[in-house]
Amino acid sequence: MRLASYATVTALTLFFGVSSVVNPTFAQSSSSGDASSQKQLDIAAARAERKALVGQNMYLNADQAKVFWPLYDQYENAMDHIEDRHIREIKAYVKAYRNLTNDDATQKLNEVMSIAQARLDVQKSYIPKFRAAMSSIMVTRFFQIDNKLRAMVQCDVAKMVPLAQPSQPEATKSSETF
Repeated sequence: MRLASYATVTALTLFFGVSSVVNPTFAQSSSSGDASSQKQLDIAAARAERKALVGQNMYLNADQAKVFWPLYDQYENAMDHIEDRHIREIKAYVKAYRNLTNDDATQKLNEVMSIAQARLDVQKSYIPKFRAAMSSIMVTRFFQIDNKLRAMVQCDVAKMVPLAQPSQPEATKSSETF
């Protein structure tokens, strides 16, 4: 299974969106229209590569493929909306992580947990739909592949997102307790 390249493409696509927030000079290196077009192409390429990897690893016959792919496309569309929400949250976080208040940190963590729950809710809602269309073994295999791909992307994203930092007065106060 050649999953690493999908994770890398997806993570890099996210990175370029996040990099322009972390490093404003990065965003100035190309015009906004060119960067947006390239980002859309990168996202489309990552989605196509993801679909190809799923196809390579599902071993579907023609009859299975007829029922699987339309359902897969619906599932991916639902997950894409959640991933878009996650990207928006990461970008907002990266803009603010150096000066988070406790309220900001609470809100950010709540949103991240809400996004994780939304992913799980979509997965749970599609399990019966996939089971109605194919064997439980094939459904299990699909969700294993899906979870591996998503875990790889999340790992790459986690490497790029900086850790929260308290504001200066709070940092001084907390360092006095040691």
